[in-house]
Amino acid sequence: MRQVDLEKFMSFKRGNSLEKPLSVVKINDNYILAIYKGKKSKADILIRYRQKLKNNKWSNIRTPKHIHWIVDILMKLSREPELTKKFLDTLMNIWDTLKPLNEKTRDKLKLEDLFKYDNKILNEFRELSKYGEYNIKFLILLAKLLMIQEKTNYPKGKIFQKLIEKLKEGEDLFSILQIATLRKMS
Repeated sequence: MRQVDLEKFMSFKRGNSLEKPLSVVKINDNYILAIYKGKKSKADILIRYRQKLKNNKWSNIRTPKHIHWIVDILMKLSREPELTKKFLDTLMNIWDTLKPLNEKTRDKLKLEDLFKYDNKILNEFRELSKYGEYNIKFLILLAKLLMIQEKTNYPKGKIFQKLIEKLKEGEDLFSILQIATLRKMS
């Protein structure tokens, strides 16, 4: 799909208006990810994606939540615990490098820039793409966007770090899912 087609494909109706993405990227043949102006703060981003289904049709536009990547990580942890914990350390290192958005940086944010991966990281964790729903490319970009969203809307928020810590510690499922489904950030 051409970029213009991707933008049209990822546009959606909200009330009486047509929401067009600020940026959209085709991750691979199975995932398209887009960001839009959100409503939680002046610089908020709304993250949406489409996934190619088993019948070769595209899903409706979906809004990912923390719970989605958590379930995926839990599936990866069950198959490759040490490699997944190392991946979680990498996500924590990424957290430390990302900055919150302001309106200007949000409006200029290009997913292609966040989509640039260190091939060493992709190769190191490629095995994890075999397990769970998401491949590593999609998971890294999704995690980066959720981190940026949290840092922008909740500067003192610690949900992402808490989730990574709980996953690495092997906390009980209830504790992990309880944090992932919180409605308010602390």
